[in-house]
Amino acid sequence: MRDYERSWLLRSAVERGIEVISEASRHLGRDLKAQHKDVRWQDIAGIGNILRHDYQRVDAAIIWRAVKDDLPPLKEALLALQASLK
Repeated sequence: MRDYERSWLLRSAVERGIEVISEASRHLGRDLKAQHKDVRWQDIAGIGNILRHDYQRVDAAIIWRAVKDDLPPLKEALLALQASLK
């Protein structure tokens, strides 16, 4: 967290990555999302809007918490979805 807070470049890269993930999540169908109800799909879509349009409200602690707590389960869900589509 300390490096994240101190580095504008790292913060920008992480926030951009979250924006991309957020936008991509909007293109997943309801059926796919329904297979992983534990993933906070609506929050994932919403955080992208904040990062794009309401960036003055971005809180480093919230973003870092999302990286630590929300991205790992999302990754697991997406890997499972990917495997089910093969």
